Amino acid sequence: MSQGETRFVGSISRIDATQAKRMTGVSWRPGCPVPLRDLRVLSFSHWGFERKVRKGRLIVHEDVARPLLGVFRELYAERFLIRRVVPVDAYGASDFRSIEADNTSAFNCRFVEGTGRWSEHAYGRAIDVNPIENPYVSGGRTSHPASVPYLDRGRRRPGMAHEGETLVRAFDAIGWGWGGRWTSVKDYQHFSASGR
Repeated sequence: MSQGETRFVGSISRIDATQAKRMTGVSWRPGCPVPLRDLRVLSFSHWGFERKVRKGRLIVHEDVARPLLGVFRELYAERFLIRRVVPVDAYGASDFRSIEADNTSAFNCRFVEGTGRWSEHAYGRAIDVNPIENPYVSGGRTSHPASVPYLDRGRRRPGMAHEGETLVRAFDAIGWGWGGRWTSVKDYQHFSASGR
C-alpha cells in the first residue's frame, strides 16, 4: 500500500435505537420476514468513482454480515469503484429512487416487483451493486435512462460486473449467486445468498 493511502476499515454492529427509528415504517415494518434484532449494520471503506476512499453502510442479515464484510474488503483491495452505499431508507425505501441515485443497497422489506413474494432483500441476504452500471434487463431494455449505455456489456467500464472479474469473483468466493447468470432476464446488479 502506497504512502498516505487509507487502509480498509470495516465493522459490524447491531441496529441501535436511532437506526431502528429511521427504518421503522420505511424499509422495515411489523410483518416483515426478519425482525430488526436479526439485522446488522455493515460500515466499511470503499473506493468511490472519484477514486477517493469513502465510507459505506449497508443493512444485512446477521448470518451473512461477516462474509459480506470480507467481500467489501476484497473489493477495496482491488480498488473496485462503487458510486455510493447508503441504507435504502435515505430514498424512502423506494427501490426505483435508490437505483436512480446509483446507490448500492441491501436490506429492504419489499416484495419481488409484480408479485406477493418476498424479495431476497426482505431477508437481508441480497445486495444490488452499482445499479446504473449494472442494470436489470428484460427484453433487452432497462427502466433507467442512465443505464442504457450499460446495456452493451461488451464495453468494460468502471463499476461494472463481468463474469470472472473482481465483483463477481468476490461474491462467488462466498457462494452467492449473480443475477447476470439468469436466463429469462438479467439482473447484473443483484447478488444473493440463495441465487434468486
